[in-house]
Amino acid sequence: MSQEFVPDDNFSVSEALEEDRPNDASAVSEQEVVPITVVGSRAAVLETIHTLYRLGFASVGDWSPPQRGAKPGPVISVLIRRHRKA
Repeated sequence: MSQEFVPDDNFSVSEALEEDRPNDASAVSEQEVVPITVVGSRAAVLETIHTLYRLGFASVGDWSPPQRGAKPGPVISVLIRRHRKA
């Protein structure tokens, strides 16, 4: 399914993961990166993002802009969360 989405010149998940990584090697080893993906119609993706915001999960601006797929219809938006390893 991930092959259906076309990369956008303005955003890619791998670039976002690279940009969010701290430069300190010890900090990286203490953190786990968790990408959260929402896939569906543009309206459903935006509604889900706003619902998660109202629940206190993440700010709307923390999500990537919805990216179109290769086929008409579904879009994808990604949120990168970091957690300290236990």
